[in-house]
Amino acid sequence: MFIFSAAFAQEKFTLSGTVSDSGSNETLIGASVYIVEAETAIATNEYGFYSISLPAGTYTVEISYVSFGTTRETVTLNQNIRKNYKLSVDSQELNEVVITENQKRANIKTPQMSVNKLTVQEIKKMPVVLGEVDILKSLLQLPGVTNAGEGSSGFNVRGGAADQNLILLDEATIFNSSHLFGFFSVFNSDAIKDLKLYKGGIPARFGGRVSSVLDIYQKEGNSNEFHMNGGIGLISSRILAEGPIQKGKSSFLVAGRASYAHLFLKLTDNDNSAYFYDLNTKISHKFNDNNSLYLSGYFGRDLFNINDSFNNTYGNAVVNLRWNHLFNDKLFSNMSMIYSDYYYGLELDFIGLQWDSGIKNYNLKYDLKHYISDKFKLNYGLNALYYDFNPGEVNPTGDSSSVNSEQLDKKYAFEPALYIDAEHELTDNITVSYGLRYSMFYRLGAQTLNLYANDQPVSYDSDLKIYEKADIIGTKRYDSNETIASFDNFEPRAAVSFKLDDTQSVKASYNRMAQYLHLISNTSSPTPLDVWAPSGKYIQPQLLDQVAVGYFRNFNNDDYTLEVETFYKKIKNRIDYIDGADLIANNAIEQVVLNGRARAYGLEVLLRKNEGKLTGWISYTLSRSEQQTEGRTPDEIGINNGDWYKTGYDKTHNLSVTGSYELNNKWSFGAIFALQSGQPVTYPNGQYVYGDLAIPSFGQRNEDRLPAYHHLDVSATYNPKPEKKKGWQGEWVFSIYNLYNRKNAASITFRQNEDTGYNEAVRLSIFGIIPSVTYNFKF
Repeated sequence: MFIFSAAFAQEKFTLSGTVSDSGSNETLIGASVYIVEAETAIATNEYGFYSISLPAGTYTVEISYVSFGTTRETVTLNQNIRKNYKLSVDSQELNEVVITENQKRANIKTPQMSVNKLTVQEIKKMPVVLGEVDILKSLLQLPGVTNAGEGSSGFNVRGGAADQNLILLDEATIFNSSHLFGFFSVFNSDAIKDLKLYKGGIPARFGGRVSSVLDIYQKEGNSNEFHMNGGIGLISSRILAEGPIQKGKSSFLVAGRASYAHLFLKLTDNDNSAYFYDLNTKISHKFNDNNSLYLSGYFGRDLFNINDSFNNTYGNAVVNLRWNHLFNDKLFSNMSMIYSDYYYGLELDFIGLQWDSGIKNYNLKYDLKHYISDKFKLNYGLNALYYDFNPGEVNPTGDSSSVNSEQLDKKYAFEPALYIDAEHELTDNITVSYGLRYSMFYRLGAQTLNLYANDQPVSYDSDLKIYEKADIIGTKRYDSNETIASFDNFEPRAAVSFKLDDTQSVKASYNRMAQYLHLISNTSSPTPLDVWAPSGKYIQPQLLDQVAVGYFRNFNNDDYTLEVETFYKKIKNRIDYIDGADLIANNAIEQVVLNGRARAYGLEVLLRKNEGKLTGWISYTLSRSEQQTEGRTPDEIGINNGDWYKTGYDKTHNLSVTGSYELNNKWSFGAIFALQSGQPVTYPNGQYVYGDLAIPSFGQRNEDRLPAYHHLDVSATYNPKPEKKKGWQGEWVFSIYNLYNRKNAASITFRQNEDTGYNEAVRLSIFGIIPSVTYNFKF
C-alpha cells in the first residue's frame, strides 16, 4: 500500500489510445510509444491499445513501428487525453535509428524473456520449400526450436514434445498445425498480422501446455479501401481480398489457399492424389472508441487418396466472436467465445471400413488489462473450456463389409482457470513481473470405466521382465456430467529484469504450468491419426517447472543485438509407452502407458544484425532432452531399465544462419543454412534366427542417432516496378531448397538383401534439391 500511495503522491494524468496503420486502419501490435523527457516507453497490446500515466507537464511523444514511419509530436498533459495515432509505411520518412533504439530500450527493460517475435516481412524473405511461405518453418530458425526432420509436422521447443505446444490462431486452439503431413503449415502468411513464440517466462493468461505458446493473430481487414493480393506457385496458389463494409468503421477479410499438384498426376493416369485447401475469414466493426466487435474463422482440409481405395480427410475448423471494450483510459477488456474442432476421417474401401475421430472444445474467456500507473500494470481474467473427445468410431462402408460398427468411449472434460499477472517497475533499473494461474480440470461422464486390481491398469511379469495389459476386474458407469476425476493446480510465474545500463540487462524467470491433455502417439512427429486423451483416473496431468537466466545487449547504436539464455525444466507425469504398445483403436489406452518424468536443459544464443543492406541472425542451441520411467516397485525394471534416455526430439546441436540482402530496389536475396544433430533412434544391435526368419533384437531406447541434418536454401526476389505504389503490383520469387542436394535421412530401416543374404541399412530421404518459382501480386 505504501508503494501504491507513493505512486499517486503527485497529480498524474493519462495519455491513452490506439496505434494503427493509416492505410488500412489495422491496429499495430507492439508499436512503441516513447516519452522522450521521461525516458520511458510502452508497447501497444494485442489490440493496438496503449495507456501511460505521467505527472502533469509537456512531453515529446514518439510513436514508431518496424517498417513504418515515426510520428513525433508535443503533448501538454494537464488532463486525461485520448489520442489515436496512425503510422504510414514510408521508407523515405523512416527514422531507423529512433525506431530501433526505442524498441530495443523497451526490450532491455521489460522482464519478459524467452520470447521470439517474427514479422511477416521477415518471414516472407526466407527461402522456403516448394515456394510456399511457411510460418512454422520460419520458427525453426530461432534458438531452442527444432522439428523431427523434413516432411514432419509440428515443432519442438526446448526439448519438449510437439503436443506440449499451445498453438493459437485468434485465440482459438489449433490441434494440428500442418498440411500434407508436414510439408506446409495451416497458416496463410497473407492473412497473418502478428505472431509471438513464448518459450519460457510464459504469462499467466496462457495455460494448458507445458512447453511453449505460439500466439498468432489474423489481420482485421482494410476499412479504408478494397485490395486484393495473392500468389501463384508451382503446386499451390493463394488469394486474399479485404475492404470496408462501412468505411472507417467496419471491414472484411477473406483469404484462401489450395494446392493442385494432384491434377498433374491425373495427366499420367495416376489415380493417387494429395492436396489441401483452407479459408481464413474475418469481419471487424468499430462501434465507437470504446467498443469493437470481431468475428474470425478458419477452415482447412487435407485430402489423401490412393487408387480410390484409401481415402483420408483431416483438418481444423475454428470460430471466434470477440468483443473489445474500453471501460476508461486505464482499463481495457476483451471477451471471446471460441469454438475449435479437429476432425480425422479414414475410409478403406478394400476392407469396407470407415473411421472417424476428433476433438472439439468450447472456450469462454474474459481478459482485462489494467494500467494502474506508469510503473504498475495488471492483467487478470478467467477462461473456461469444455472438451468433447471422440477417440474413434468405426463403421462399415457397405453391405458386403465384414466390419462391425464400434464407437470407442467418448470422453468429456471441463477446464476452468483464473489468473492475475502484474508488471511492476521497482526502480529505473529493476522491473519485475509476477503472477498466478489457478487451473482446474474435471474429467466428466458419461462413460463406463474399467476397474483393475490395486488401480493398476498395467501389470508386470517378473519372470519375463515385461509389462502387460492388466486384467479388467469390473467396470463402473458414470452418468452424463458426473465427475470421474478432478485436479487443480496453482501455477506461479515470476520474472525480473536488471538493467545494467541503456544497452544491456540481465533477466531471470520461473514458471510452473499444468497440462491436462495428452497426445497418444508413439511417433516423434504428430500425424493426423494421433488421438488426444484427457487426464483422468489412470493418467495424471503433466506438471512443468522451468527456470531461465539470460543476458541481453545491444551493440553499435543497436545495429546488433545479442541474446544469451540458459534454461532448465523438469516435467512430472510425462506418459511413456510399454514395449509393443498398441495405440490405434485402443479403448483402454491406460493399459499400455506408464507415468514417467522428463527433463531438458540447454544454452541458447541469438545474434542479430538489424541495420544495413545485409540483415539477419545466427542462432545456436546446445541442449539435452531426456525421459525416465522407473519401476513402480523395487522388483520392476521400468521402461528402458529405469534409466534416463534421449527423447525422440533431443537435438544436442542446432545451428541456423539466416540472412537477407537488399541489392537495390528491384532485387533482394535470402539464404538459410541449417545444421542440427540427427534425431535419436533405436537401431538393432543383433539378431536371432527362427526357422527361415532373421529377427532383429534391439538395445536401449534412442541410444543411436540418424546422421546429422543440414541443408542450404537460397532465394531471389525480383520486383520489376518498385516505384509503382498503386494499381497492379507484382513480384517474382525464385528459390532453391537444399541447394547442394543433401540426402537427409528421414529414417533408416534394416533388412536382409535378397540377393546376397547380408543385412543392410536403407536410408529414406524425402527431399533433394527443389527449385521453385512463385509470382506474387496485389492491387
